[in-house]
Amino acid sequence: KDILKALIAKYHITLISVGNGTASRESEQIIADLIKEINAPVRYVITNEAGASVYSASKQATEEFPNFDVGQRSAVSIARRVQDPLAELVKIDPKAIGVGQYQHDMNQKKLGESLSGVVEDCVNKVGVDLNTASAPLLSYISGISGDNRPKQLCIIGRKTESSRNRKDLLKVAKLGPKAFEQCAGFMRIQGGKNPLDATGVHPESYGATEKLLERQGFTLEDVAGGNLSGLSKTVKDYKKLSQELEIGEITLGDIVKELENLQEIRENETCQNRSIRT
Repeated sequence: KDILKALIAKYHITLISVGNGTASRESEQIIADLIKEINAPVRYVITNEAGASVYSASKQATEEFPNFDVGQRSAVSIARRVQDPLAELVKIDPKAIGVGQYQHDMNQKKLGESLSGVVEDCVNKVGVDLNTASAPLLSYISGISGDNRPKQLCIIGRKTESSRNRKDLLKVAKLGPKAFEQCAGFMRIQGGKNPLDATGVHPESYGATEKLLERQGFTLEDVAGGNLSGLSKTVKDYKKLSQELEIGEITLGDIVKELENLQEIRENETCQNRSIRT
């Protein structure tokens, strides 16, 4: 407890992630007692640690944390799963995170292909924040695979200039226009020059999206501020509007849905922040 109290004070820890494996409940009891003894806003959460031991002994974990032992690498993995579960879990073979007791009775090649397909669908549906994404996460994005593309994208993502945008992806070696066309819509750039870069709207639809916002009484500032509530209600005739904007009706529907999803995400983040403060 003395060691934990010192660490909490030194690093201003507010959340402790406890793995659900061996001695989980005993560890939870110690943490719960500790929190009662200190005057600090500290909470704890029980985290599924399936596959953490597999990751800790992997080549990737060794490259990420060359000076850590396997126990420390497991601890990092368990902590990161709370921060960004998808980004951490893609580093582990899906078969190692508990997909059923009969998985070894199945055709392993077909099982691997199916599980990898599910992971790829998840990553592309959620999108990837270029500012924080790891190479393993980026490798699942459509149009990004093999060579050194994921690592090069990580380097671009670490740049902090506010002027950066999705077109910077074209600076990546061997990532041509076709690959850019495939991957751009799944990349997210928070705080960039164009607020649409933080959405799932593809760059080729930016012009139509800006016209849509203008016609319906919104601006790009509303996109950045998450003030797009009721956008779909302002569209009375999708077919007519899609013809005016010179895009497909389905594409228009997807754009409206994506912008409203962004609004919902911002509202959820606000509620979570209020809950944390409470």
